[in-house]
Amino acid sequence: MIGTILVGLFVLLMLIGIPIAFVIGIVAFLGIMNVEYIPQVTVPVKMFNGLDSFVLLAVPLFILAANLMNSGQISQKLIDFALSVVGHIRGGLAHANILVSMLFAGVSGAAQADTAGVGKILIPNMKKQGYDTKNAVGITAASSTIGVIIPPSIPMIIYAGLTNVSVGALFLVGIIPGIVIGLGMMAVVYTFAMKRGYPTYQRASLKKFLKHFVQTIPALMTPVILIGGIVTGIFTATEAAAFASLYTVFVGMFFYKTLKLKDIPGILRDTLTLSSLSLFALAAASALGELMSYYQLSDWVQQFFTNNIDSKWVFLLIIIAFFLFIGTFMDAIPAMILFIPIILPVALAFDISPVILGIVTVMTLAVGLVTPPYGLCLLLAAKIGNLTIERSFGAVIPYISIIVVVLLAVAFIPGIVMYLPEKINPGLF
Repeated sequence: MIGTILVGLFVLLMLIGIPIAFVIGIVAFLGIMNVEYIPQVTVPVKMFNGLDSFVLLAVPLFILAANLMNSGQISQKLIDFALSVVGHIRGGLAHANILVSMLFAGVSGAAQADTAGVGKILIPNMKKQGYDTKNAVGITAASSTIGVIIPPSIPMIIYAGLTNVSVGALFLVGIIPGIVIGLGMMAVVYTFAMKRGYPTYQRASLKKFLKHFVQTIPALMTPVILIGGIVTGIFTATEAAAFASLYTVFVGMFFYKTLKLKDIPGILRDTLTLSSLSLFALAAASALGELMSYYQLSDWVQQFFTNNIDSKWVFLLIIIAFFLFIGTFMDAIPAMILFIPIILPVALAFDISPVILGIVTVMTLAVGLVTPPYGLCLLLAAKIGNLTIERSFGAVIPYISIIVVVLLAVAFIPGIVMYLPEKINPGLF
């Protein structure tokens, strides 16, 4: 009876617009209040313990690296380089938008920072060049989701912390899906560009290409250093995030000379604001997880699948559908904190690799970044383009289909993403 009331309260609070982090915290507190054998002090203790993790320090540090990139105008350097590579193709600026997201993803691990930083530059420029606002917003929002698939990725770090899976392994399996999604989105852009006559840039000369390439070498080297360092064990994910922040400060101040000391306080303030949203949701989810453990939800779910599902493929389809739904109103971090401990034992019982479950979960929840009502990347891009969410979502659908197709391929043909990592470093698996 209490469980039903709490579920109803959860839905009601979300429907009236209370932020998901507070909804989770309220339900956790009220639920534990009504359990005789769990003291109320459990809520703050669990919230504190949920954040007492060295791995979680990577979250604000990667967000800091992304904010430093935007403030240091490194995003503009990446855009110039991307245009020199793909600008001559029909719809060149849209292709550059996607390519920049792929490059940006290799530094920040945060899709929202990509949307904000790249979108502020490219959406107005795309509109000036004749792209309709709907497509400019759709391309920017959709391509930003690559930021949590191509490593480094904040959701992958959280998943690794929950499951004790190697961060390096997760990072390696994210490379191929991220690149394929980016290329698939470019194919969609090219199709639209040919039909609508989107403009092209003059093909960059070799001299111009080399100039932009040299300017972006410090930024392009960041993912190589980070992923290489984590995979080889030189440093942990948290140490990599700290290095990324310091490296970005150095590049912005001394190489590009676009980042000033006076900019740092504002960047730190923005980083703390954005980080606190994710981390508070994570802390609240840890408290709610204690309540779910009391009700033995994990055992109930495992028993349900054991009695009713005899195929791991059906199980994976159910998990994908579930997280597609959850992602529409919940951020990836609290979603994983709440549900991964429940579904992981079932996945292992079906002989599904926790690494594959991780990449499937991250890719599925990435779709939630561009699906209303949560759709944070879509909200940011629509705000920049001064467009309604309804019209923006229509433009995102073709790109979502690319993510879903690649997601299903990864889920049902895992060898596609496991082959290269196993060759590079088989000891991680």
